[in-house]
Amino acid sequence: MELPPEAAGERAGVRAWPFVTGWLRTQAGLVPKVRAAWGRGDHLGALAVRLGIGRDKYRLAPGLYALGEPTRSCPVIVTANYKLTFDTLRRELAGRSCWILVVETYGINVWCAAGKRSFSTDEVAARVKAAHLDKVVTHRTLILPQLAMPGVAAFNLRKLCGFKAVVGPVRAADLPAFLDAGMKADAAMRRVTFSLAERLTVAFVEIRANRLLTLNVAVAALILAAVGPGGFTFGGTLAAAAGAFGVYLLGFTAGCMGVPALLPHLPFRPFAAKGLTLGAAVGFLAACGLARSLPEGLAVVLACTAWASWFAMHYTGSSTFTSLSGVDREMRRYIPVQGGLLLAAILTWLISSWMGGAS
Repeated sequence: MELPPEAAGERAGVRAWPFVTGWLRTQAGLVPKVRAAWGRGDHLGALAVRLGIGRDKYRLAPGLYALGEPTRSCPVIVTANYKLTFDTLRRELAGRSCWILVVETYGINVWCAAGKRSFSTDEVAARVKAAHLDKVVTHRTLILPQLAMPGVAAFNLRKLCGFKAVVGPVRAADLPAFLDAGMKADAAMRRVTFSLAERLTVAFVEIRANRLLTLNVAVAALILAAVGPGGFTFGGTLAAAAGAFGVYLLGFTAGCMGVPALLPHLPFRPFAAKGLTLGAAVGFLAACGLARSLPEGLAVVLACTAWASWFAMHYTGSSTFTSLSGVDREMRRYIPVQGGLLLAAILTWLISSWMGGAS
């Protein structure tokens, strides 16, 4: 697809995206047309970012896009420039014609961008003006995602750009029904959910995000095993290090997967405390089945509890259960506890081997 001369400048990069199918001429100039259906690259890209691969670069150029064959009376839906958010939106609007105004959130999703104030009143107004939206549509209404509203002051938006804000539903999947109902949302569309599938989807990113930590733990386990628990032999050192690393993996799984899966059923509100509970339970079961001595079993429980709490605490920012101040407060309260538990586990493991408590 050749880029028309009128589309030169900041938006030139849109021609690189396979979902851009052409250009729509408007009174404000040429607007890229996008298709609703996902291609193979969209599916692979979504899978990659779910695993944390290329997450920071998964974005598209901000500006105005045309879905279908929109006219001057078609709705304008505002979203973030995180490509997965944009892709989800266009897929859910298949078969419809509308304008999609993408704001610069630096590749961050709607909810997080609103919290970081990159999805803001000023940014939305600036994109409206840059797109000359008043020349593209005859109405003066923007549909904003509900989760963006903490960062957008609707009463100021109209003063800044002449367009009023209508609060859309939480989920993109509800947009068709919302539009068919005359841009009115029922109670279900306003409800923020956090289902099992949603919880586990965001948990998988931790696997790649913690690859360096995992490598460091493996090296540390090998070094610590060499100074005592391994019996000062090559085979013993490898076996002891593998055991210690296995406890780390148990804590990782409990914190990253177990806590999100069992989130509503675990006691306590702080995620770190939920991790302490599940980690202790998993560690106890592992110690009963694998530990060769009481001190070794105690070390397993302490280490698994610490790791599970640590990873569960990091999941807090991916949930709808707490606020930014709550995350900060939780970290200040529980990091010393986690560090103390891990140190106690290491000392118990080493000292018991030095005193002949483990073979």
